[in-house]
Amino acid sequence: QVQVLESGGGLVQAGGSLRLSCVISGNIFSIPNVGWDRQAPGKQREQVARIVTGRDTYYADSVKGRFTIARDNAKNTVYLQMNSLEPEDTAVYYCNADVQMSRGTIPFDYWGQGTQVTVSS
Repeated sequence: QVQVLESGGGLVQAGGSLRLSCVISGNIFSIPNVGWDRQAPGKQREQVARIVTGRDTYYADSVKGRFTIARDNAKNTVYLQMNSLEPEDTAVYYCNADVQMSRGTIPFDYWGQGTQVTVSS
């Protein structure tokens, strides 16, 4: 079994910063890909940032230059540093990880329960 647990959400004023953390635990051999998605009220879930194969990063255009994704492989933890937050960033943020449980097996996709980020104007 694998567990994905996010933390760090909260209420912040526009222009402020938050850092989200996601700890992936359980039966883990490797985590090829990990990232963050978000879903605002009445909108579809969208990909925000991702680290692919441990090195390459992807950012949605709306967060480029403001958000930074990073991972600590020793701790199986991924972070999302969010700066210059805007009211449009208000959403539930979900951590998503592709987890390989043993060598040669296909990675499975795991999601956390989400953490609320609210940015006031």
